[in-house]
Amino acid sequence: MEILLLYLHRITKMVSRLFINALGWWPGSRLLSTQVNHQNLLAIRNELVKFEGGSVDLEMDDNTGIATILINNPAKRNSLSGKMMVEMADHITQLEKWSKGKGLILVGKDGHFCSGGDLAFVKQALHFGEEMAAFQHHTLTRLLNLPLVSVALLQGHTLGGGAELSTACDFRVVSPTARVGFVQAKMGVTTGWGATTRLVHLLGRKKTLDLLCSARVLSADDALRMGLVEHILPHSLTVTQEMAECTSWLASNYCQFDADILQATKSSVVFSDLHADIYTSLSNERQVFKHFWGGPAQKAALAAKIKHK
Repeated sequence: MEILLLYLHRITKMVSRLFINALGWWPGSRLLSTQVNHQNLLAIRNELVKFEGGSVDLEMDDNTGIATILINNPAKRNSLSGKMMVEMADHITQLEKWSKGKGLILVGKDGHFCSGGDLAFVKQALHFGEEMAAFQHHTLTRLLNLPLVSVALLQGHTLGGGAELSTACDFRVVSPTARVGFVQAKMGVTTGWGATTRLVHLLGRKKTLDLLCSARVLSADDALRMGLVEHILPHSLTVTQEMAECTSWLASNYCQFDADILQATKSSVVFSDLHADIYTSLSNERQVFKHFWGGPAQKAALAAKIKHK
């Protein structure tokens, strides 16, 4: 009987993924692919990868369902080269296909989150701004819409493009000593990686205008008061301890339940956010609900009588 139940559960997961792809809102589906000319993205990718330096590293833990993307360029406070942008895009593609995934932590190496674009890359790519922005917009939109609950761990310097990068996660957890600033105006540019659009949705028009036009660098407390971050880590933790604390925060709050349920919930939220028409959104929500109603996860929960525990 146990073998039969396990087999049925695996079949259900397979059908679930096929069904969700058919709906068109699972990441990697036509929902996003229709927004971008992929031939142009490939050409941009082939140019970006020529600008070397640093790396972006991915670890996926099938046991916890939590992945880590590490921005690894500590000699330059984890600023991004063109090659690193391409690596991040590739990792997001892997995560879109990760059936056991529940959550994602985006973090920088050795105590700094990210200080934006690598200045050596920027100086060589002054002719390539629109193309780089198009590539980053596509990558970071896919990051925001991953079927995983994502959190950016903000440590040390989170400036310029690094601050933009943090807005492509669902949540932000911040070290008490971190500094966060959208300092693009100081550098003679505007946001290039999509943060204006995301900030207006996240904070509203006035707060976005305040952040971008003042170019203020926020303390952890300022960022929490403004609503830019959700949680400040305890004082006196090491960099490694802050990572462990962030992982615990993500796991205990958002990654306790079945991966299929969590992925479907996140993707349904994304669908509703992208479709202003309430009836389209409600129709999608019914279809998702219908698929899971009476399924193995619900039956197991009913049998365990856990609703009021």
